[in-house]
Amino acid sequence: MGSTPRELVHQTLTFQHPGRAPRQLWLLPWATDRYADEVAALQRDYPDDIQGIGGHQREWPRTSGNPYVVGEYVDEWGSTFQNIQPGVIGEVKDPLIKDWATDVGKVHVPNEWLTIDRDAVNRDCAATDRFTMAGACPRPFEQLQFLRGTVNLYMDLMDPCPEMLAFLSRMHAFYCDLLQAWAATDVDALMWMDDWGSQNSLLIRPSVWREVFKPLYRDYIHIAHAAGKRAFMHSDGHTLAIYPDMVQLGLDAFNTQLFCMGLDNLKPFAGRITFWGEIDRQGLLPNAPTTEIEEAVRSVHAALWADGGCIAQCEFGAGARPENVRQVFETWDAITAR
Repeated sequence: MGSTPRELVHQTLTFQHPGRAPRQLWLLPWATDRYADEVAALQRDYPDDIQGIGGHQREWPRTSGNPYVVGEYVDEWGSTFQNIQPGVIGEVKDPLIKDWATDVGKVHVPNEWLTIDRDAVNRDCAATDRFTMAGACPRPFEQLQFLRGTVNLYMDLMDPCPEMLAFLSRMHAFYCDLLQAWAATDVDALMWMDDWGSQNSLLIRPSVWREVFKPLYRDYIHIAHAAGKRAFMHSDGHTLAIYPDMVQLGLDAFNTQLFCMGLDNLKPFAGRITFWGEIDRQGLLPNAPTTEIEEAVRSVHAALWADGGCIAQCEFGAGARPENVRQVFETWDAITAR
């Protein structure tokens, strides 16, 4: 009898010869709006081994609009996003916090997220044999940018004022409470995200990252591991500078853009952390023939597979071709299934 999807993911995370690479397809509304039939066929032929679990919150923070349609969307913290393209998320043009001394009171910390129904979550976990991921996603760096504005925040980080540090501490305490609430459920993993990279470097100095943000992720990973959960993180961009830190902190799986960093540069981390995807969605998935997609997957496998340690994940988002997304999963199955 073969392994269940949940077992496959655990075997992958512990480098214990999974029967194949676990699969996960990330879908943006852009893809489902344009390629409904192709998406349905992908989900039929290559079902996910990882499943997100909703919190069944008893209360929900107030939002306004839809983040994936043209127009305005107000998120749970009170930030207003302007969107000019359907199917993707817009940008904040007028941040709430123009002055740390006077504007923090405008922010709504969404404590409603803490009102999860643990019994309902546990029933959902028991009803599936997939590896289950908590329906919570702390993102301290990005949320600060939404609230303060990217340029302003970068300036703040060069010489943080007491009010900014106090707010970050408050945000971090909230995120820790949120992860603790989820850690008390039966989900298999907790996750968080922050987009840390440009095309060729970290967005801030690694020394500043280590001083201000690394301790936050250390706490998140400790919360997960103390409860027997796995710790997953996503970051776009060139994040090679912080890979050693993530390994040192004990992060189980890191979703990053492998191709802008170079597979040879990531080889030293094979067998020490799981590469949670992905295949280049800027150049390859929109533009390459399927033969190049197959070659790309095989190159990831050759460089980073260590009797596990790779999850066959990719994003079907703006510009991607459905045949290329299909080729990703077809190739991973062909080279890892046994």
